[in-house]
Amino acid sequence: MDELQEKRRRIRELMQYAVPDGQAAEAQDLLIIFRDDRLALTVLDEFYQYLPEAQDDWIKELRLVGRKSGVFLLAAVTSVNAYLYLVSNEGIEFHGSMQEGYLDKDLQQFFGFLSAEQFSEQISNINEFSLYEPIQTDLDTCPACHAITGEEHELGCPVEICPWCGGQLVHCECRFAQLDQEEMTTDQDLIRFEEVLQEKGRLVYTPEQRPSFADEGPGIEVQ
Repeated sequence: MDELQEKRRRIRELMQYAVPDGQAAEAQDLLIIFRDDRLALTVLDEFYQYLPEAQDDWIKELRLVGRKSGVFLLAAVTSVNAYLYLVSNEGIEFHGSMQEGYLDKDLQQFFGFLSAEQFSEQISNINEFSLYEPIQTDLDTCPACHAITGEEHELGCPVEICPWCGGQLVHCECRFAQLDQEEMTTDQDLIRFEEVLQEKGRLVYTPEQRPSFADEGPGIEVQ
């Protein structure tokens, strides 16, 4: 059983204890919509494991509050409240309820909110934020590292294109040629390669780059 299958299985089990009678079908529908979306499944898993209000509840929808450089601020909208989750390939953090209207200052700046007052005002109406779309259908999001159109990929993303040969950066030989060595064995090698890559000019994500291997994760191999 792969990672996503295991996560779906666990979420279904947790739903049996958390979702109120009569809402099971709708809660399951959301799980079906996001069955192949690693980020959404992470939010569902976190929510149903640690119910924020310590009472039966269920997620009706996910709203996109902010995203940048593969990091998403998602609102899990339930029958009781809406809750903020910071989620990426690196993991997930719970950031309280929307009613509290609070977000750490550094995160406010990261996602482009000018002040705490502006953030609080904007989230007062959750419907002003767009529904979060499954990664596999959102052409403006890299399916592997979640960079959006115009952003640089996470280093090691299998979707990134090599600026020297036009091939797949994680598999072409250009990284060895540019470092003038036969293998990359240390973190310092990766740092040097990233510097050379930046000097050449990294190719940012565009929808035309979307491949058929969306389930692969980032990771340039240190051989």
